[in-house]
Amino acid sequence: MRVSGVLLVVLIFGHLFTNLVLGDGIHGIDFGFVGGKLAHPFWQVWDVLMLWLALIHGSNGMRTIVNDYVSNKQLATVLKYAIYAAAALLILLGTLVVFTFDPCPAGADPELLSKICFVS
Repeated sequence: MRVSGVLLVVLIFGHLFTNLVLGDGIHGIDFGFVGGKLAHPFWQVWDVLMLWLALIHGSNGMRTIVNDYVSNKQLATVLKYAIYAAAALLILLGTLVVFTFDPCPAGADPELLSKICFVS
């Protein structure tokens, strides 16, 4: 938990710095900005690491809360399995979104697309 917490702090503040401080701040974040970032393997790995660590860290924290406050063993088991299932589903879906994201979808408004879509 400590290691994932420290890594999450670095990943989250790096994410916030690159998205909000560099460039146009919050006004520069649109589909093109996200598409441009997710087109690079570095940012894909960064975002997947952040996703995985946040979900594992959070689900482990929820498991600890269930262990501390739920006295009925059957209910505790059901709740822990629900936490594990939710974390696994979100990790799977989030990873699929990051690695299968198409920054240049066909038929999209050219005003919204990233600059990388027009390089031939």
